[in-house]
Amino acid sequence: MTRYTAVFLYALIIISGCQDNVSTEAETMSALKLYVFDCGMLRFESIEDFSIADDETDIRDLIVPCYVVEHEDGRLLWDGGLPSKTADVDGWQGEGMLSRLDRTFSEQLPEIGLDMSSFDYAAYSHMHFDHVGVANEVHGATLIIQKTEYDATFADEVTVPGVDPTLYDNLKDAERILIEGDHDVFGDGRVRIISAPGHTPGHQVLFIDLANTGPVVLSGDLYHFAISRQDRRVPEFNVDRDMTLASMDRSC
Repeated sequence: MTRYTAVFLYALIIISGCQDNVSTEAETMSALKLYVFDCGMLRFESIEDFSIADDETDIRDLIVPCYVVEHEDGRLLWDGGLPSKTADVDGWQGEGMLSRLDRTFSEQLPEIGLDMSSFDYAAYSHMHFDHVGVANEVHGATLIIQKTEYDATFADEVTVPGVDPTLYDNLKDAERILIEGDHDVFGDGRVRIISAPGHTPGHQVLFIDLANTGPVVLSGDLYHFAISRQDRRVPEFNVDRDMTLASMDRSC
């Protein structure tokens, strides 16, 4: 099993039990593919900021993925991982929250015959540095972003924690679709952006109806750990607790 097909090994992806009412004939879904790339890792000395006591889990490393969605009507990049410059340093770097990137996204893409200009659309669960690391390297893609996220992270003065505007300043002049709520990317219901604010003002998740697995949800930073989902733990650094809980309820 390759790193591109082993979706469950690389991120918190919810096999969505709350989507039992969604069914699509497999033959109409055969052209829909999801590729998952290793776009870095984060390591935390303490996880108490996630509203989790340090003795509740031994997990300290979080995987940072990038996703490519292949649809017969276009190609979507979902999330952009850590900045490529992270790979300039071997191994772990930083203090408190460490990061590492062994291979850049652009180095991995040719393995499926793509490069950074191969995308029709680019969308990010949110604009934190570990989700938009390659945003400035993507050429020609239309940005799909919640208007609330755009207004907060493209403002003259950005106050959202964890956001580094220099990582996505090329997007200021990019073609964009500002959405307010949910969005059907290709118009057939199989790839849908779902509004899930709270972690950031315009956080969003991606619903994909795959032939082999059925519906999956790429949950961004709605959840970071299994216990986050089980016990509805809201990180202290989220911008709105009540909105986060409502998004958890909606994404079930």
